[in-house]
Amino acid sequence: MRSCAILLVDIRAVSVRINGEMSTFGYYRLAAAVPRVRVADVDFNTTELIAATREVAQQGATVVVFPELSITSASCADLFFNPTLLRAAETALTRFARETADLPVISVVGLPILLDDMLFNVAAVVQNGVVRGFVPKSVIPNKRESYERRQFSSASMITRTEVNVFGDFFRIPIGADLLFDAGADFCFGVEIGDDTAALLPPSTRLAMQGARVILNPSAAITLAGRADYTRNLLAARSGSCVAAYVHAGAGVGESTQDGVCGGSALIAVNGRVAAQNVPFSRELSVIYADVDMQRLGAARLSESTFTDTLLQADWPAPRRVVCSSVDIDSPPCDLRYAYLPARPFVPAPEVAAERCEEILNIQAAALAKRVECAYAKTLVIGVSGGLDSTLALLVCDRACKLLGRSNDCILAITMPGFGTTGRTYNNAVKMIQLLGCSFKEVNIKEACLLHFKDLDFDPSQRTNTYENVQARERTKLLMNLANKTGGMVVGTGDLSEIALGWATYNGDHMSMYGVNCSIPKSLIRCLIEYAATKSEPELAAVLRDVNATPVSPELLPPSDDGKIDQKTEEILGPYDLHDFFLYHFIKYGAEPDKLRALALHTFAGEYDEALVESTLRTFLRRFFTQQFKRTCVPDGPKVGTIALSPRGDWRMPTDVCGTLWFRP
Repeated sequence: MRSCAILLVDIRAVSVRINGEMSTFGYYRLAAAVPRVRVADVDFNTTELIAATREVAQQGATVVVFPELSITSASCADLFFNPTLLRAAETALTRFARETADLPVISVVGLPILLDDMLFNVAAVVQNGVVRGFVPKSVIPNKRESYERRQFSSASMITRTEVNVFGDFFRIPIGADLLFDAGADFCFGVEIGDDTAALLPPSTRLAMQGARVILNPSAAITLAGRADYTRNLLAARSGSCVAAYVHAGAGVGESTQDGVCGGSALIAVNGRVAAQNVPFSRELSVIYADVDMQRLGAARLSESTFTDTLLQADWPAPRRVVCSSVDIDSPPCDLRYAYLPARPFVPAPEVAAERCEEILNIQAAALAKRVECAYAKTLVIGVSGGLDSTLALLVCDRACKLLGRSNDCILAITMPGFGTTGRTYNNAVKMIQLLGCSFKEVNIKEACLLHFKDLDFDPSQRTNTYENVQARERTKLLMNLANKTGGMVVGTGDLSEIALGWATYNGDHMSMYGVNCSIPKSLIRCLIEYAATKSEPELAAVLRDVNATPVSPELLPPSDDGKIDQKTEEILGPYDLHDFFLYHFIKYGAEPDKLRALALHTFAGEYDEALVESTLRTFLRRFFTQQFKRTCVPDGPKVGTIALSPRGDWRMPTDVCGTLWFRP
């Protein structure tokens, strides 16, 4: 690739405040604004643009995009040929730059520019009182409702790289190949209106060359059904570019002679709509989204399709507007507009049923295939009455339906030990009976006591040995019963436990196929609740009680009142926090300080700082020291974007040193 031209300007970065702590953490607040507009009333429009810019600056925005041709209005038609309007637009841009010079925000406004006897529809990037660059529209539509080719020429017609708009002494870069670069985290490009619907839109090239934000000023008229089309298109565009996409459409003040502009605004981030306004407002409409640029960079790094496309592309090198970051006095970004779900593995309520059904089908299809290939006559599973074994049992039930087998081929075994409580035992037995599985009960206490004797171990000492003997006794029993019945052991361990190494090596750590291997604790509860909604009342009641039972390995004796005394989340910390850390650490490479800050923001009022801190330390320590268990986990189906299989999803040396991540 050819070396790129470098243009030096000043652009300020935005800091982030999370629970009073100042840091960037890669977050920037993006804004799309639809101001009031009057057709060809340049002074009025410019005043509205200035007022809107002041408002978004007060809200801590880093960049704001206004609609296409926002200085003049987009529906001036043949008035664009008139020198009076063109001179007024140029003067208005000068005024806008001057009167927003004190604002720490980058603004993108639109106007027509006459160049070499051709008229171009351009977006002007303005910051600190200076026009940093002009980006002309590339795709000039030839639609019946908007015959723009009558007035404007395509960016491909421009032969210059700079223009003298405000006098010969000041040259401004122009071109569809401009990238505005504010450092490692923040780089943006601009495409205008219909550019995004092109077969090969400018945003593709801009994203591949480093833009993590695409700004799109637009002025399309509103037609029935177009809003859905636009939303889906821009969300998909942000996903294929692995970028944030910020769109602002012209408002209702535009001419209604042959159509109406609805003033739509939308911000999409990597395939998801982050913010969208209510169209047809007659007043200023602004939307915001706090976007993590580091997260986008990490997603690009891990997406082979993104880098593969870069290798295949034969585009000329971009011209970069290199931006220097300086401290600012504007309000910090407080993440009020950030998409930070507390339970990122759990689907949103509106799609929860569909997603849960899909996940259960993936698990069941995977298990059914493995049963066929192994010629297994039985599915041997230990059922404790806890979350993991309950989900695995439900998957076995579905797999049998796929295979056309009756559930009596499911050999469900309860193995009461020293910590088993009546609540979990009764729930396990009821589920087995209600699902029509074969049932076997083996009390492991005597076998464990004999093994304690072999080890010269005092069972009054409640150490790891006391617990692990029970876990391995259960696994030994399951494996041998599978041999006896010509079956296979269905594993129950979940993603949260695999991440933390919260399993007994060669005990519950091992099976012949692990159906829950990429499903964390927080998602398991969601899946069981979904299954309850599809079950008969008696089974549904049992499933909901399983969800309400404290998570426990039940390896230590219960309390005097017979209730669970060994509660996993009192030992490790809340699984909601562990799953939150796992998601942001694995998927986006968030560093410890960022994990801590995001958790404090997301779980404010739910978990205090001390608990967040201690849980994070536990997560990091166990994640790095327990890789040896992940290195030899059984096969199992991947159902989401995160899994820890050593055969592809997560490869890490067993003897890695995690010192860098343990530092205070």
